[in-house]
Amino acid sequence: MTITEHTVAGPDAGPYAITTGPDGALWFTMVHSSRIGRLIPGSEPASHELGPGRGPTIIVPGPDGALWFTEYQAHRIGRITTGGVVDEFALPTPGCGPFGIAPGPDGALWFTETAADRIGRITPDGQVTEFPLPVAGGFPSAIAAGGDGGLWFTLNQAGALGRIGTDGMISLHTLPTRDAAPVGITASQDGALWFVEIAAGQIGRITPDGQVTEFPLPDRAARPHAVTTDADGVPWFTEWGTGRVGAVAAGGAIEVYDLPTPGCEPHGITLGPDGALWTALEIGALARIAPARDEG
Repeated sequence: MTITEHTVAGPDAGPYAITTGPDGALWFTMVHSSRIGRLIPGSEPASHELGPGRGPTIIVPGPDGALWFTEYQAHRIGRITTGGVVDEFALPTPGCGPFGIAPGPDGALWFTETAADRIGRITPDGQVTEFPLPVAGGFPSAIAAGGDGGLWFTLNQAGALGRIGTDGMISLHTLPTRDAAPVGITASQDGALWFVEIAAGQIGRITPDGQVTEFPLPDRAARPHAVTTDADGVPWFTEWGTGRVGAVAAGGAIEVYDLPTPGCEPHGITLGPDGALWTALEIGALARIAPARDEG
């Protein structure tokens, strides 16, 4: 295992979420400085400034060759081309707090509204539809497209996961552990989804029919935040509270690895264009995690 840190911003910029763009670069949000960053591994980082007070959070590739992101503080959805041109779309519900966003199977982007108990849908030309959830104060957070054609999302304050079909039909699944506070979620190659429980210190897996399995972390106070899968389908996650990343091996065994800088606050994690895992560190850096099979 080789882990290296790459400084991409000042210590107050707040790198938060990260994804691989269609241009072979890493794209990441800087939540405190209202900027979108770009890094081609091996090159110098670049960034694009948004307006003040945007609070960009999650960023994903869109169906139109651009990157789409949520503006948590400005209550907008943003779009940035690989050339750096930015568009922003206001949302119908004031103060809705968009956070998670994911491309859906219908050619639109689907996103969560943490403060409004809604799931939103936006087309590439900016048309927005909102779907009310059947729960109050659930704080819908991360969202991911499942292999079953639906969008799956975490309900951080309701201790549950939800699924919304492209037809707007919604179902909820209560987690076995009370007050688990799920955050990150990602689809796996076998059709299930993996998610993290930040308050319970566990990693969870849910099948399309709602069967949940939970895996306690070695350190239950680690505050797992985000999760992704590597090229082999292995789930990797960040431990925001301990400055580590971890993976769930076959059979449910969990391995964790210290990042080089203590207190680095890892948030988002993604499979990079170079085959390694990359995570965004709030201290102003990205960390590259290369398992032994990828080294060299």
